[in-house]
Amino acid sequence: MTYTLQRLAPGSFDLILDGKIVGSLVRDVSKDGYEGDWTAETLAESPPYPAPFLHETHKFGTLKAAADWLDAEVPDL
Repeated sequence: MTYTLQRLAPGSFDLILDGKIVGSLVRDVSKDGYEGDWTAETLAESPPYPAPFLHETHKFGTLKAAADWLDAEVPDL
């Protein structure tokens, strides 16, 4: 399954699978402006989740790690 990352705003993407939005990928930002991990979240509130999701959210240290997990290309930023 290959996802498409559609950029919404800096640090925010829709997760598109088979032409439908199935979730989001956002960068966590702390109150002091520190940019941290990326969180992939499915719109499904209960199983079955779209593959490769095992639960509603998954965290990643980098955008590339999230994109690799989703089998998506890292979009030009």
